[in-house]
Amino acid sequence: MASRTGPQIWVKCVTFAVIILVIMVVQLVPQSMEPRILTIAVPFDWFTPWHLRMVPPDFCLAVMLAWVVRRPKFAPVWIIAGIFLLADLVFQRPPGLWAAMVVWLSEELRKRHREFRAMPFLGEWGSVALAMFALFATYRLALAVFALDVAPLGMVVLQLILTIAAYPFVVVFMHYVFGISRVAPGETGSRGQRV
Repeated sequence: MASRTGPQIWVKCVTFAVIILVIMVVQLVPQSMEPRILTIAVPFDWFTPWHLRMVPPDFCLAVMLAWVVRRPKFAPVWIIAGIFLLADLVFQRPPGLWAAMVVWLSEELRKRHREFRAMPFLGEWGSVALAMFALFATYRLALAVFALDVAPLGMVVLQLILTIAAYPFVVVFMHYVFGISRVAPGETGSRGQRV
């Protein structure tokens, strides 16, 4: 009798790749021709207000982390490497640098996926937030070491904060729409093997 486990894994892998590719296409399409500016003014107007250019959260990273932490089998490393290398080329980043760091981070979190099973959500969120911070800081340091163009620090910090804040919403969306939930401790597959 044929097992449904193999085709189910492939369907989820393709779903993961399609989700990330759709996010990339949406990020490429301009929603407005005017830049979005966030103005922060001091109450007593002693200083001139700050004008920060709004950047969206890195939804590709948040989705990838949610899938790797919750169901690592559905996000194989070769799909992650290929998609993020394509993202480097499309978004005109140094080819392979961000992709290599994302692959490294995904493999570090994949090694710890059994620890995430018994962890409460706030612990998972904190671990993912620290991982994102380490990733953004390492990437910025690597850009500086190789004397490449570095984005303004305010924009990078704002994107990091927004990505960390978006992670719970991504997890809820992935759970209810695509069925990506954490593996329960002691859960077994269709053939009785440990998951």
